[in-house]
Amino acid sequence: MIHFENVTKAFGERRAVDQVSFSLDRPQMVGVIGRSGAGKSTLLRMINRLTPATSGRIVIEGQDVLALKGDRMRRWQRDCAMVFQQFNLVLRLDVLTNVMLGRLNMHSTVPSLLKVFSREERAMALLALDRLGIASEATKRAEALSGGQQQRVAIARALMQDPKLVLADEPIASLDPMNAQIVMDALREIHERDGKTVLCNLHTLDTARAYCDRVIGMRDGRIVFDGAPEALTTDVAREIYGADESFNEAATSTAIERPAPRPLYSAGAMTPVASSAV
Repeated sequence: MIHFENVTKAFGERRAVDQVSFSLDRPQMVGVIGRSGAGKSTLLRMINRLTPATSGRIVIEGQDVLALKGDRMRRWQRDCAMVFQQFNLVLRLDVLTNVMLGRLNMHSTVPSLLKVFSREERAMALLALDRLGIASEATKRAEALSGGQQQRVAIARALMQDPKLVLADEPIASLDPMNAQIVMDALREIHERDGKTVLCNLHTLDTARAYCDRVIGMRDGRIVFDGAPEALTTDVAREIYGADESFNEAATSTAIERPAPRPLYSAGAMTPVASSAV
């Protein structure tokens, strides 16, 4: 389904992502963890072509998305929805219009410029907002919403694309624990209900354990762990974060008190990558 083959991104002499290879053979919710600068965001941005790769291939449903150009690349970006840490909403517009902006790249140029949306698209947007529990906010300006509500609007906008893949780049980094739980519940629900792969960058170990079927740990641009969440022990976390015995796992907690949900798809038998791979 999805295959990464020696994917590399270099900025001068520095490799932000260094020969990353892994595969997803079925829809999963995958958490990518690691310290700041480990390459997590660069990895996601290469998938949806916001950042060009230096070398390697990302093969999804038989096509190398890194080789796509022009209309074919734009179609892929439509199929690959991105949820950003800072929400990326148009704050002066109302919530419903922000959600419908997820349909822009399915319109011709003139309707896109005029933001002309059909009755069906308005109904779709309202359904997406209702699914995320904020349909009552549809007529408000986006700037009037809380951070957690704005992130749910961003997720509703992603749903409007009807994507094959959902990427979330640190979606709860700027949220309080209550809103963080609501947003992670929404992403998990999209995976379970719609059967979509969700690839989510996370800073917190408890969140990765509670919500993800599979966890990938990155350090210095390379994968140093690829396994089921229950294999993410404190010792493994020290390896991922390059920490010594003083590493305090509680410092990475979001304080989300949620029992690990029973996954719809099993992560399978996966084991940590040997530390010599660093």
